[in-house]
Amino acid sequence: MSTITTDHRSSRSQEFDSRAVTPPASEPRIIADPAALGLGAFALTTFMLSLANSGIVAGAGAAVLAIALFYGGLAQLGAGMWEFVKGNTFGATAFTSYGAFWLAFWWLLTNPGVEKAAGAGGVGAFLLAWTIFSALMTVASKKTNAVLFATFVAVTLTFVALTIGAFTGVVGITRLGGWLGLVAAGLAWYGSFAVVTNATWKRVVLPVWPSA
Repeated sequence: MSTITTDHRSSRSQEFDSRAVTPPASEPRIIADPAALGLGAFALTTFMLSLANSGIVAGAGAAVLAIALFYGGLAQLGAGMWEFVKGNTFGATAFTSYGAFWLAFWWLLTNPGVEKAAGAGGVGAFLLAWTIFSALMTVASKKTNAVLFATFVAVTLTFVALTIGAFTGVVGITRLGGWLGLVAAGLAWYGSFAVVTNATWKRVVLPVWPSA
């Protein structure tokens, strides 16, 4: 009889110890959507540069340097890093890459000796490489949402025009690239605004039309 009682108490003690050492279930980590920052940074910087490329505001080309470094470059790069944390391969690749593009663009323009040495052919090759990357990302973006897909289509067309303009030296084609860049900036701004607004209002206020 005493043996049975001892075993019963031992079993209850083990059950209590097991509960005591079991850590409480952790709550899921909530991370704000980095796309709002990434798209916003891309949109504003592209808008500034496109004002210069289109010929609307000639001085915008010089003013874009600081924005290209801090907002288009560093802020967008940070958004890409947070997309890695969220497990969003597309967002991580896009924002990190375009953040690096703006940093490279800033470095190129602040080192006129390098730009002069590269010449029209070097700058054209630089833009061509980004045209190819943008085209590949456009294909992938087809499975995200309509706004993002339209943005990448506009970005790719912008790079196409700027690439041709750099290689040929035809100002009119570069101007066209500027106007296409304004369209890309507008679409990216809408995407950023939609993410912020929908998350803040906790309902769909601005649709982005996700892919099926």
